[in-house]
Amino acid sequence: MTTEQRVLDPTIWDDWYGKLVLAFGGVPEAPEESALWRDLTECERSIGAWDGEDIVGTAGLFSFRLSVPGGAVVPAAGVTMVSVQATHRRRGVLRAMMRRQLDDVRAAGEPLAVLTASEPDIYGRFGYGAATQSALAEIDTTRVRLTVPEGTDDVRLRAVAPNAAVGACEAVYARRVTERPGMLERRPGWERVPLLDPPGEREGASPLRCVLAESGGEVTGYARFAVRPDWDPAGPKGVVVLRDLEALDPASYAALWRFLFDLDLTSAIRTGGRPVDDPWHHLVSDIRRCAVRLRDSLHARLVDLGAALEARTYTTPVDVVLEVTDSFCPWNEGRWRLTGDAKGASCTRTSDAPDLRLGVRELGTAYLGGVSLAALAGAGRVQEARQGALAEASAAFTSLVAPWLPHGF
Repeated sequence: MTTEQRVLDPTIWDDWYGKLVLAFGGVPEAPEESALWRDLTECERSIGAWDGEDIVGTAGLFSFRLSVPGGAVVPAAGVTMVSVQATHRRRGVLRAMMRRQLDDVRAAGEPLAVLTASEPDIYGRFGYGAATQSALAEIDTTRVRLTVPEGTDDVRLRAVAPNAAVGACEAVYARRVTERPGMLERRPGWERVPLLDPPGEREGASPLRCVLAESGGEVTGYARFAVRPDWDPAGPKGVVVLRDLEALDPASYAALWRFLFDLDLTSAIRTGGRPVDDPWHHLVSDIRRCAVRLRDSLHARLVDLGAALEARTYTTPVDVVLEVTDSFCPWNEGRWRLTGDAKGASCTRTSDAPDLRLGVRELGTAYLGGVSLAALAGAGRVQEARQGALAEASAAFTSLVAPWLPHGF
């Protein structure tokens, strides 16, 4: 079967996006949600696959900047809105769109492509590796206590309307981006994403609420959340639904969590995806009663291997030759000498004997420092050719804090 790929004409966005919604089950979105994604869509970076007069595939790119180990914020193409109609599955439509996207990303000079996967099994064959995880939790606040650090009582908390506080919240978020790999620098318009709150998707919860933490006359943190009231014969058992929380210091962070724990008529906090090393794990008295579970989040793909590996720093000194396989982007194939430390890195072609052998998918998985090369080697996905090279490289790639994607796209 032959399909034709075309750049998205903004005048047919509704039809194009409608096919995406259909592929994901066909349930219409709230008008405010589709309006937001219309505004954020980069039509010049979006494509449709056409079979005659019918759109049978969709795919888009967002022009992101992503934080990497060492604090740099690096251009990264955010792969989004990918779908193939059920009538055209297993006919090469997805592969053709992935091919075009990665060629376009390379031409744009972006060293990385990233995505969140509806089904994680799909994208590995195109070189994407699961680079971050998110932790979800349901904390029993009737049986779990908090121990907060000194200075928590000095933090002032103030309830504000989410829309009124967006500037203050974004200022805090912006200061956090370079402190943790995997976070997205929010371009204009993206501050609307955390505020999206369609009534039809609240599942019985309140409208979105916001509390600011203040210390020394400045905003030092925020929490955005909703409350889902519930009762049984024994009394109230409402749930606090935490959307997002950021803070600039431990006292502000703890004050926000204590506020959530103490909300009247509630007995649990349900978190969305949080960092796997979120400090609240070390504030609670009983982590077993927090029902923590993990899931994959950001999938990363090195498009320009040398530039990507040079863009980040390395926790310990490293000097290794990587022999990389990459059948989908063959310009990455071959041997690369990576040398670097906490100050910077160089990654260049070499004919020297390899120290490690691995695929580009494994490099994507390890790139942000959340998955060790040693763990991948234990699964047979990285091979050591020089004794000691695996330990050296694995230590160097590790991030001091777990990488984390704060919201989807």
